[in-house]
Amino acid sequence: MIKLTKTLPVLALGIALSSSVAHADVTVALAGPMTGGLAAFGEQFKAGFNMAVEEINAAGGVNGQKIATVVGDDQCDPKQAVAVANDNVSKKVAVVIGHFCSGSSIPASKVYAEEGTIMISPSSTNVKLTDERAGPSIFRVIGRDDVQGKIAGAFIAAKYKGKNVAVLDDKSAYAAGLAAETAKALNANGLKPVIVDSITPGEKDYTAIVSKLKSQKVDVLYYSGYHPESGLLVKQMAEQGMKAQFISGDALGDNEFAQIAGAASDGAIFTNPPDHCLNPANKDICAKFSAKGTPVATYTLYAYVAVKVWADAAKKAGSFDSKKVVAAMNDISADTPVGKIKFDNKGDVLDPKYAWHVFKGGKYAQDDSIK
Repeated sequence: MIKLTKTLPVLALGIALSSSVAHADVTVALAGPMTGGLAAFGEQFKAGFNMAVEEINAAGGVNGQKIATVVGDDQCDPKQAVAVANDNVSKKVAVVIGHFCSGSSIPASKVYAEEGTIMISPSSTNVKLTDERAGPSIFRVIGRDDVQGKIAGAFIAAKYKGKNVAVLDDKSAYAAGLAAETAKALNANGLKPVIVDSITPGEKDYTAIVSKLKSQKVDVLYYSGYHPESGLLVKQMAEQGMKAQFISGDALGDNEFAQIAGAASDGAIFTNPPDHCLNPANKDICAKFSAKGTPVATYTLYAYVAVKVWADAAKKAGSFDSKKVVAAMNDISADTPVGKIKFDNKGDVLDPKYAWHVFKGGKYAQDDSIK
């Protein structure tokens, strides 16, 4: 087992656990950025996770046992993710829902795989998570960068043929992976980017890279990274008079981007999982989240479904033994709020869907007119 000298605390989630922990025999963990710059995504995780656990416990639990929960805050830092993973396996959790960032999920997955602990990521898209799968207990319910990158690259090459396109990322595992797949798709479709570069996340001044984009007369910027940097880039592009189209990936899926970029966020587009609340079949579950003050965002339902998939597999196995549950997960074929869930032999979900979204007036929404 991979160990660090410092282990981060794991905190109880606010699910009224006081009445259930003493009697619970199965513990489920949530892991992701609960604090820090990406905590907005941690909130999406918690909303979906909490709802699933509450529903399962209200229905009698899993295999007759209620679920107790723990949450680990990795702040999307790889070292902290390993610390959280070690803490989770020391607590013998039945499953980990997480992590969020690919840069956290990949090293954490090695800890879980070594111990046979089941991990289901609702969000990590880097192909290495499953192409270099650490073990059979590692799964995800979201699509991969090679799927999303092909969609973005083909779209940009067709719509902006003959234009100057730049591709930037923030050097993280997620961003670098998605940027590479998008650049690959651009080249395959006959459009060679005039700039392929990276920025350093956490900085406040990106005027140097913006000046570089201006000098190359960039018409379209594809940026792969998280919304704190995306917001600053777009804001500073506007301040320098750049009118380039801003295009990104699913990590733009939080309205904090618009809060950072201001009015310059209007018109920014990005690939994202479909807005599943547009599906009439999801009317009740989406209304249930809204009633709790946590409207469905990009990863809410994916965290929710990850818990439900594990619970269904454990019921099918009639056990919490990870080998038996993994075998049951490999046999699952279920219609869920995020679509059909069936895993391939890598632990990837088959046939993931993506849709274009656009920011307008400080909020993002799916826009099927973008083709």
